[in-house]
Amino acid sequence: MVLLNGFTTPMMLSAANVALPSIAVDLKINAVMLSWVPMAFLMASAMFVLIFGRLADMYGRKRIFMAGTVSVIVTSLLAAMSVNGELLIAARFLQGVSAAMLYATQIAIVSSVFPPAKRGHAIGMTVSAIYLGLTCGPVIGGYLIDVAGWRASFVFHIPLAIVVLFIAVLKVPGEWLAEEKGEFDIKGAVTYSLSIVFLCIGVSTLPKPGSFILILLGVTGIFIFTKLARRTIHPIFDVRLFFENRVFTFSCLASFILYTATFANVVLISLYLQYLREMSASIAGLFMMIQPLTMALFSPVAGRLSDHIEPRVIASAGMMLTAIGLVMLALLNGVSSIVYLVIALIITGLGFSLFSSPNTNAIMSAVEKRHYGSASGSIATMRVLGQMSSMILVTLVFALIIGQVEIKPANYPSLQQAIQLCFMIAASLCIPGFIFSLIRGRMHK
Repeated sequence: MVLLNGFTTPMMLSAANVALPSIAVDLKINAVMLSWVPMAFLMASAMFVLIFGRLADMYGRKRIFMAGTVSVIVTSLLAAMSVNGELLIAARFLQGVSAAMLYATQIAIVSSVFPPAKRGHAIGMTVSAIYLGLTCGPVIGGYLIDVAGWRASFVFHIPLAIVVLFIAVLKVPGEWLAEEKGEFDIKGAVTYSLSIVFLCIGVSTLPKPGSFILILLGVTGIFIFTKLARRTIHPIFDVRLFFENRVFTFSCLASFILYTATFANVVLISLYLQYLREMSASIAGLFMMIQPLTMALFSPVAGRLSDHIEPRVIASAGMMLTAIGLVMLALLNGVSSIVYLVIALIITGLGFSLFSSPNTNAIMSAVEKRHYGSASGSIATMRVLGQMSSMILVTLVFALIIGQVEIKPANYPSLQQAIQLCFMIAASLCIPGFIFSLIRGRMHK
């Protein structure tokens, strides 16, 4: 159930990234608005993942998981029927809300089922399923986009999602939830969600004067949320874990940094191949599958290794390998060798796979069973906040270098400059990420 859903949703998401150039042409939207197509999804996921993590602890992780699956099906149909950029962005926001239900429950369900000695391998399989979905999305989606248009990229995963529902209802008995239900923290939920909105809109509209006010409101909101959470008996997220658990804290920080550094790769590579190299969506999809395929192949191995070798050793090596791959991608230009691109994507994917499963295993193994919901929520939150930050970086760089214009051949030099700058900033972020990963402490006694 978890593995199949871990495969289907990322498959749709990666296919949607391949569709961005086709969406821009068909709906006639500029570069900045185009960046909000993935950004709206990520912002909504970041806003609601902690909320659904807490609700899952209170009312059942399988119940929230199934609700998320149904919602993803409905919102995917809405996205496919959008007739302009504004409606598509709204549908993507609703998709993000739906996906937050899945992000908040997948790892928590796996950790509830498997004992600590086998958890790393199980998490590795889950991560592998996610990356396999990211692998198949660009290939299948690219072909469908060339044949049937960009709308097909939002609906081709629906039959598999329906299969997930049948499995959950007919083959998975029982439920998993926290031993103590407690009360829902409404103040914390509202404060956190509004803070994410202010931060996203503020950063994406830089350097306009009003953007700094929004950023200040967002930062202030996060500070207030932290204060409220520390005084609340049942907060939507137990922030005390960050102050009391060294392995948990530094593992989360390292995860946030790596997702910030790498998530926008699929968007940037898609734009690079389809604009600067003039490839079709289907051909571009073949190249875009290289990085996630590498992740899918090596994540189970890395997860199994982390059951026996300190996760910080494996994950730190993965962080540095990712940095090398990002530097190589930053040196891409319109005449770079395809072999060079393939090697860079393989190195980046191998580095990420060495980091992801061991780091997730470290987070879940660093907390007591009663904190599985919060820990799973933190994994999803770090991932989504990192992904969102990655797209904020792209949105900001594109706004400053390209501006609010449609991407046409006259703008290709600016597009190349923006892509190179994004990759170089991403590579630089891996340095503090490596430090956090290395100093997190020991997990195995």
